[in-house]
Amino acid sequence: MLGSHQSSFVMYDEEFKRISVVIEKLLRESNSKVIFLVDKNGQLIAGCGETEHLDTTSLASLTAGNIAATGGLAKLIGEKEFSILFHEGEKDNIHISIIGQRVILVVIFDQRSSLGLVRLRVKKASEELGVIFDDLSKKAEEIEQSGNAESPFAEITDDDIDNLFS
Repeated sequence: MLGSHQSSFVMYDEEFKRISVVIEKLLRESNSKVIFLVDKNGQLIAGCGETEHLDTTSLASLTAGNIAATGGLAKLIGEKEFSILFHEGEKDNIHISIIGQRVILVVIFDQRSSLGLVRLRVKKASEELGVIFDDLSKKAEEIEQSGNAESPFAEITDDDIDNLFS
């Protein structure tokens, strides 16, 4: 179970594009309705599919809360964490998995797919996403060590701020 001490990801365009390709492929190959990635703080990282009628912000934070709660259950019975959660509904099902102890992959699917197919496709996509997030961590470390960890607001001057309010 990870608390809020975990820092959020810095997402770079290149990795975001790679992530999007993987989850869009997963959406097609698993015949799912919606796929999204959430960090363990409940921030939505990426999503695809039929998201227009979904409150993705709430879904992301509730998913992270669900992972935290089941992490507590896991500890109580001597497990590190439950890496896969599955919720079966009348029409829609939710398959939730943890990738590299860092991010949460959520797949929402209905009768057009099956749990077996989703699990098979998620396994492959998880490996690909794991590599991308490893690359992302390495990139962030390199930037931090090279001292280029400039704030995104570094180029904003006091005059710029004054101009906003005048």
